[in-house]
Amino acid sequence: MKKFRAIYSINFDKIPRSPKKIIYLIFHYTGMASEKKAIERLTSKSSKVSCHYFIKKNGEIINMVPDKFIAWHAGISNWKNHKNLNDKSIGIEIQNSGHSGKYERFPNKQIKSLLFLSKILKRKYLIKSKNVLGHSDISPDRKKDPGEKFPWKYLAKQKIGIWYNLPKNLKFRDTEVLTKEKKIFYFYLKKIGYCIQKKSKPSKSVVRAFQRRYRSKIINGKIDKECLEIAKNLVKRGLN
Repeated sequence: MKKFRAIYSINFDKIPRSPKKIIYLIFHYTGMASEKKAIERLTSKSSKVSCHYFIKKNGEIINMVPDKFIAWHAGISNWKNHKNLNDKSIGIEIQNSGHSGKYERFPNKQIKSLLFLSKILKRKYLIKSKNVLGHSDISPDRKKDPGEKFPWKYLAKQKIGIWYNLPKNLKFRDTEVLTKEKKIFYFYLKKIGYCIQKKSKPSKSVVRAFQRRYRSKIINGKIDKECLEIAKNLVKRGLN
């Protein structure tokens, strides 16, 4: 049984929320090289940011804001018809220097603790697998975390998040799809939950967010056949 340690942050809304309002689980990386400084920032009044849980590299889990309160972790965010997801979510910060630093792989102990914690929260608040998200999913124009090195596929096998299932012998072209196929891809993205604005056409950052999560070997913001098939499969499987 893993132990939780409390280092409480003062950055949260003081009015308790109903447990029924919690429908999303959102993963972040700290984007800071120093674990100590990351904790200091998440507990500093001047930073105006916080999270419910912080997972250290050694797997230790720190509770920073009780679940019943709204932590300040999502910022400007959108998913499906919801905006500013702080009030509907639990935020988990995972120590990692991120893209502005070395962006190292997530240690096994850290991911095991994340899996342990996520299963508890998912069961406690009846959070659906499709509602386990990354910060880049809900804020693609601002954020890249938890990034392409995050083990989404592994977690999805444990029913934390979602994944696709395509035939292994399916071959793809790296070239961009036709205009008609792009429109279909935009439709799939919206069905999955990504925010599509500006005449129903997503920005390249939205496409990159999708690629970081589901097709991390190529992150270029270009819609190719593989992206189209992955999105189609996610929608077809009823995971939207």
